[in-house]
Amino acid sequence: MAKAKNILFIMFDQLRWDYLSCYGHPHLHTPNIDRLAQKGVRFTRAYIQSPICGSSRMSTYTGRYVHSHGASWNNIPLKVGEQTMGDHLRKAGMDCWLVGKTHMKADAEGMARLGLEPDSLIGARIAECGFDVFERDDGMNPVGYDGPYDENGARAYNAWLASKGYGGDNPWHDYANSGIDDEGNVLSGWFLKNSSEPANIAEEDSETPYMTRRGMEFIAQAKEPWCCHLSYIKPHWPYVVPAPYHNMFGPNQIQPPVRSQREYDSAHPVLRAFMDGPVGKSFSQDEVRNAVIPAYMGLIKQCDDQMGVLFNWLEENGRLDDTMIVITSDHGDFLGDHWMGEKMFFHDASVKVPLIIYDPSRQADATRGLVCDALVECIDLAPTFVETAGGEVPDHILEGHSLLPILHGKAEKTPRDFVICEYDYSASPMADKLGKGVREAVMFMVADDDWKLIHFEGGERPILFDLKNDPDELVDLGESEEHQQVIVQMYDKLFKWSRRNSQRTTRSHEQLVEMRTKSRGRGVIIGVYDENDVPLELTTRYRDLKADDKRSRS
Repeated sequence: MAKAKNILFIMFDQLRWDYLSCYGHPHLHTPNIDRLAQKGVRFTRAYIQSPICGSSRMSTYTGRYVHSHGASWNNIPLKVGEQTMGDHLRKAGMDCWLVGKTHMKADAEGMARLGLEPDSLIGARIAECGFDVFERDDGMNPVGYDGPYDENGARAYNAWLASKGYGGDNPWHDYANSGIDDEGNVLSGWFLKNSSEPANIAEEDSETPYMTRRGMEFIAQAKEPWCCHLSYIKPHWPYVVPAPYHNMFGPNQIQPPVRSQREYDSAHPVLRAFMDGPVGKSFSQDEVRNAVIPAYMGLIKQCDDQMGVLFNWLEENGRLDDTMIVITSDHGDFLGDHWMGEKMFFHDASVKVPLIIYDPSRQADATRGLVCDALVECIDLAPTFVETAGGEVPDHILEGHSLLPILHGKAEKTPRDFVICEYDYSASPMADKLGKGVREAVMFMVADDDWKLIHFEGGERPILFDLKNDPDELVDLGESEEHQQVIVQMYDKLFKWSRRNSQRTTRSHEQLVEMRTKSRGRGVIIGVYDENDVPLELTTRYRDLKADDKRSRS
């Protein structure tokens, strides 16, 4: 095995950490992803930085917390000037390409202000989150009475489906994400009762196999060294999967929901609002879970089978010997746990994600098959990639830590002793439901080895979970008098994080140290009474000078 020349960065959308067999799922077997874990390192405590697609991805791509990059919800632009892994990798001599989803919104106003044309090389990269684009497919093409959710959603995929004979204006919906009855009626995947229906599409034409082929097509023609972000749309909703995956799993293979009546009855008012939202109410019903979860498991099984196709192809072409492979997700899915659906809160079902890294280099031989319990954040991937590419990690910009020391057996954990996740829901209907102002509809999570604290900007008390004695996060200790000191200690960690210098990105630490004494050699002398009070070299230019007397001109 040689040093990694290339990086294959695979991200699934809405894949729960515990819905892989290598993470302990008893019924959903994922042998291909498991095989990669056996060849690399599997991290058991990897956390996202925001429990929603767009802001989570922006943190992963920039290597910076949401509070730093500012793209705090879906469709909030990543501001011009934020550097991403593409910028850092190209500086290190590695190309960075996208095949699939980013959920990135370009800062069109900022680009116009700076005169950056979207069709220029620099403009295109800024508009695409720093990636060069082989194919972007955010995989969402819903159309409502106000028009489409995303005018470019599934555009290339829809055109490809049309070329294969799938008719209509939106084959993404009508075929790839819907079933059909005996009379030819489309059974829309938006309605959860149809989740058990097979998608009305040939399996090889569905989204996951399609994107796998596009990834292989990129790699086949790519010029080394490259980083390929192969970003899948599934198992994100709509929860519909083609045969034979639609009926591989049944209600008897569904894990019982992690929730309790006491948890619901005593829920924090903000958490209770999320529980009582339409999605929470829906996924709290057994009927919904019994329809959705087998389809969700089928989507994951299809993803794993496609990983088998991809990994076998890489092996046949000799790419497993020189390509680092990373598998992760942008967030999880509650699936009825804690009386919720979707992902917009801070329980592990949402904010903990699978993370598996295979490094082909000899330095990683000692850690093959390692299971690592270190506290890891997704912002760690950008510095890991930069170091893999042979670049200097700009740690005044990137807020994560390279994982190469762990991968190479030189460290057992990262330098951090807590992780952070943020959720700004000020642009969501939940803010209206709770009567929150824009600055109030924000919450933060800080978690360490033992505790998880959730802080609310609206003035409510915090939530506290004892992760050692209550790993399912069912008992909120935020009002417990005997835990007030723990709450203070966790707030100290959140306060420490909030005081970091996240915006000082134009000078490195080394440059700042150099600047401490540099100005003294530039002639600035402050507070010196006599020229002999300081070293001679600082005053040489001001000694023994002669000048004409200009005080009197009459």
